[in-house]
Amino acid sequence: MNSFNAVQVAREVLNIEIDALKHSCDSIGEEFIRAVNILSQASRSGRIIVMGMGKSGHVGKKMAATLASTGSPAFFVHPAEAGHGDLGMITKFDVVIAISQSGKSEELLRVIPYFKRNQIKLIAMTADLLSPLANFADEVICTDVPKEACPLGLAPTASTTLVLALGDALAICLLKKSNFKESDFAETHPHGALGRRLLLGVRDVMSEINDDLFVLPSTVIKAALIKMSRGEMGFIIVVDSDHRPIGVFTDGDLRRCLDRDIDIKTTQISDVMSCTFVSINHNQLAVAAVSLMELSKVSALPVLDQQGQLMGVISMRQLLQAGVV
Repeated sequence: MNSFNAVQVAREVLNIEIDALKHSCDSIGEEFIRAVNILSQASRSGRIIVMGMGKSGHVGKKMAATLASTGSPAFFVHPAEAGHGDLGMITKFDVVIAISQSGKSEELLRVIPYFKRNQIKLIAMTADLLSPLANFADEVICTDVPKEACPLGLAPTASTTLVLALGDALAICLLKKSNFKESDFAETHPHGALGRRLLLGVRDVMSEINDDLFVLPSTVIKAALIKMSRGEMGFIIVVDSDHRPIGVFTDGDLRRCLDRDIDIKTTQISDVMSCTFVSINHNQLAVAAVSLMELSKVSALPVLDQQGQLMGVISMRQLLQAGVV
């Protein structure tokens, strides 16, 4: 059995692939700019269609996913399935990225007449600039590599790494060209951490107003404490007759009352409440509530509407459970 050094082989593979990336980096030129312009134009009214067979197809799926998530509508179409009806997914407003290292993939070449008849732009990613695919393309991005990492020279390795990286480069160029922002990214990633931080509003997280969250000024402290315990927010809001908050009573206020030997059975909440407090509008983002709580060193906030009336309460515990923090 042949012995080998796995670490040494791994380093050799990585160095071969690094060399492939450097080789391509040095050779990128005007053709890349033209390809980006074609893709940018298409993404305004159509989609970017990525196609490829075998390993090129697997890389193409990732390329399409990256493009789509960074603001360029894109999806993958399998070349073989395209010839059996999936060409109907591709319209004259779209642009096709066709990946084939040899530039001779039969499945790709068979569907090119459809692109030509419908005047669909074609960008080829191939190592052979004289191949049939390159000849039919409107623009060619060269994916030639000095050598593959596979010692047999059979399995695409360095070349697929290069295509993957070039796909990322195209996606980021389009992202910058379209001024795609963090908030735009969050729109297409609502289930991710960033989406939760940038899309969830206070009203999506808060507890709506109920009888256990507020009291009137004439309420005695003991009665207010019973409500405060049921509300489980660590404070109770004092409202006027128009349902506008005029103060809050917290666990800290209760400790201060006990230190002063105040009779909680007879003293009204208005006599001991804190008249200075922070609140948040229901239309603000939940992440804004996190910042306000951290700045004010509180664990919950009253939530108000545009007219200043009480709508509910939002707490740090709720924000943690919602994944905002």
